[in-house]
Amino acid sequence: MDILQKIDASMPGFSKGQKAIGKFILEHYDKAAYMTALKLGTTVRVSESTVVRFAIELGYDGYPDLQRSLRELIRTRLTSLQRIEITNDRIEEHEVLEKVMNLDIEKMKTTLDNIDKEAFDKAVDAIIGARNIYIMGMRSSACLAVFMNFYLSLIFGNVKLVNSTSRSEIFEQLFRIGEEDVIIGISFPRYSKRIIQGMELAKEQKAKTIAITDSKDSPLAEFADHTLLARSEMASFVDSLVAPLSVINAMIVAIGKKKQEDVLNTFNRLEDVWDKFDVYNKIEDNEDK
Repeated sequence: MDILQKIDASMPGFSKGQKAIGKFILEHYDKAAYMTALKLGTTVRVSESTVVRFAIELGYDGYPDLQRSLRELIRTRLTSLQRIEITNDRIEEHEVLEKVMNLDIEKMKTTLDNIDKEAFDKAVDAIIGARNIYIMGMRSSACLAVFMNFYLSLIFGNVKLVNSTSRSEIFEQLFRIGEEDVIIGISFPRYSKRIIQGMELAKEQKAKTIAITDSKDSPLAEFADHTLLARSEMASFVDSLVAPLSVINAMIVAIGKKKQEDVLNTFNRLEDVWDKFDVYNKIEDNEDK
């Protein structure tokens, strides 16, 4: 059972004060997840200690543990409108820059502390050894997929970015995927069904599967041989992609180091092409003018 189901099932045995807390959480779980025990108690007119006992009664170590469960729950349930409402409650207009950047820094630290380094290394080796590399990311995760595709395409000649405006197009692009190939699926709450279905198809056809997502409970993880977790909780209706992008950067750098000779040869050739066709703007030295 998730936390809301636990509360609902326990309601008949609660005291009057605990019922007030439970009712508020069931109706406003998005707001309760970011309230202190004191604020929640004040809101429903019970003491802070009653809120703490309520959490323990449900089987949690304390109120912070209950809060964590609520926050895990809301990652997949919140609508964009609810996200905006939470932002208005949590972030004052004059502190947006500092608050958002500090939240992103926190996500980076949490991601670094919790990422499975063995899964990271195995994912890198799977990409290097693949016949074809497929990359999928939809909606807000599409920019991550495009970024990864750009850099991996400079290293390998077998990278395929899976684009789609309809579900059938995904299956058509993955139709020939097989056990010598690897697929990288990127998705965060609310998870794209198309990415999940693409990963499922790839798994059925025995391709190696890599998921870049936010939780072991993510539906992508079910079909992944290697799961790389990066925190992405929103500060608003906007998804935070700082930590996932950093994980992808690290993968590209790790691949580049293992394929160093090929990368050097590729970029030597590219520099010649870029110079020949004057691709990049050259900044003149002021002293030479």
